[in-house]
Amino acid sequence: MNGKKVALFIVLIIFIDQALKFYIKLNYFIGEEHALLGAWARLHFVENEGMAWGLKFGGGFGKIILTLFRLAAVIWGTFLIKGFIKQKYHNGFIICAALIYAGAVGNLVDSLFYGLIFNESYPYTTMVAHLFPTGGGYASFLHGRVVDMFYFPIIRDGHFPTWFPIWGGEEFEFFRPVFNFADASISTGVILLFIFNKRFFKEPNQEIDNPSKTASS
Repeated sequence: MNGKKVALFIVLIIFIDQALKFYIKLNYFIGEEHALLGAWARLHFVENEGMAWGLKFGGGFGKIILTLFRLAAVIWGTFLIKGFIKQKYHNGFIICAALIYAGAVGNLVDSLFYGLIFNESYPYTTMVAHLFPTGGGYASFLHGRVVDMFYFPIIRDGHFPTWFPIWGGEEFEFFRPVFNFADASISTGVILLFIFNKRFFKEPNQEIDNPSKTASS
């Protein structure tokens, strides 16, 4: 797989991710939810100040550290993917690396710029954000919040059995996290790497036919 095809693939993923985030940010208020494919698949707008899947890390200072870490990882990943292409790694491995890289870039864009280009989104109101607002954005550079929207509560309003350790009797929901296309891209790349790891790094077959067997046959 050549560099141009990989670059186009990465750009496509980032474009889809950002298009979805712009649509949600400009049309949904925080907490707004609409069915996507029945009750178990929904669009649900939340903003994530931390890591993937809604995890948080160390307040405002932690946010800066996390964003700088993402930036460093993306820069490092650029050289890694170039190396994978140059060394002619398995195409499947390169695709997985591109999925992870593109997802990381997609979320990095939010962290770097969304605070500057959008105004605040307010929960449970009819007010939605605007692009390039006259009063300025809701946060400074490096402090943007990542937009999440995919929510799949396959099992909702359930409860753990009373005999269940620790969480007995408490509410249970599967699948609880709200995520975005970039998160899905990263997760898909990682999962495929685990599943097809042996195929991607399979040693070439060096077995040489035994001349005596060939002659006897």
